[in-house]
Amino acid sequence: QVQVEESGGGLVQPGGSLRLSCAASTNIYSFYSGGWFRQAPGKGREGVACISGGNTYYADSVKGRFTISRDNAKNTVYLQMNTLKPEDTAVYYCATGTPWASLNPGPYGYWGQGTQVTVSS
Repeated sequence: QVQVEESGGGLVQPGGSLRLSCAASTNIYSFYSGGWFRQAPGKGREGVACISGGNTYYADSVKGRFTISRDNAKNTVYLQMNTLKPEDTAVYYCATGTPWASLNPGPYGYWGQGTQVTVSS
């Protein structure tokens, strides 16, 4: 059973930055894609970014501000978040388990427990 665990969330002021990490228990990212999703209170789970092979994909709402990357040697996927806005406030989840890149949560079989990101002054 693959386990993934997020870290790096917290409270940040608008315009600030955070880097989220998602560590997997195996070298799954060598074979499968990695995705970041978020869920704000009262809303559905939204795809933020995903990486598959050398390709990256982003939701329009975060393009130019967020960057997803991967370190296969560390079995870790990262999400660098810059110029954060209050509307970025959500629980952020990482996921893997599909070889395909998708911003739809459906194909992903392995999920972390989530990390809270709060953007507020």
